[in-house]
Amino acid sequence: MKILVPVKRVIDYNVKVRVKSDNTGVDIGNVKMSMNPFDEIAVEEAVRLKEAGVATEVIALSCGPTQCQETLRTALAMGADRAVLVQSPEELQPLAVAKLLKAIVEQEKPGLIILGKQAIDDDSNQTGQMLAALAGLPQATFASKVVIADGKATVSREVDGGAETLALQLPAVITTDLRLNEPRYVTLPNIMKAKKKPLATLTPADLGVDVAPRLKTLKVSEPPKRSAGITVPDVKMLVEKLKNDAKVL
Repeated sequence: MKILVPVKRVIDYNVKVRVKSDNTGVDIGNVKMSMNPFDEIAVEEAVRLKEAGVATEVIALSCGPTQCQETLRTALAMGADRAVLVQSPEELQPLAVAKLLKAIVEQEKPGLIILGKQAIDDDSNQTGQMLAALAGLPQATFASKVVIADGKATVSREVDGGAETLALQLPAVITTDLRLNEPRYVTLPNIMKAKKKPLATLTPADLGVDVAPRLKTLKVSEPPKRSAGITVPDVKMLVEKLKNDAKVL
């Protein structure tokens, strides 16, 4: 069974994000980029399934500029067998990415597609669900445990009321939550091995997909600065402040 793992190149989670002076977007100039943390978890889970003998091949996939090759090499160093880059200089919105993933799914015919529940740059939480809808595949989101057996995926996930367990017929789409696993540390020998693993490059035109943006960003601005706290002399004043002043927060 093949496992397809889409990964996204995002601003590293340790970097403080800066808004451009003209408010047209986020400044990524000279900023450290890395793999989306939720996608790291997806790669780790796919590699573990392969190590357990459940899968025969793990394919990493990314959509975006040429620099996404770095992210794919990280996935290869973690244990993916080969990688595919759908190269596009344009801004790729969730629907466009889902269409590109669907085209790759039709080519590769994986038994499982596992990806992060969302990317930390836009927090859209849409791509996995859109892919499942476009491809007509069953889906389980926010997975905290995945078991593959007898052509089915049993997925445990947290919901507002507690926990839920779903059984999906493969092929299926699964999106990962933070509790699923802890990604492994990438060692230098594996980084060197990753350089020799195959990495194919395609374009949206090769796949017959129109990736023109459907949404227009009007303005990007930083959230308002948090106001300073105050000190109250006693409990009575605290209760008074909570009853009256806190209502506007």
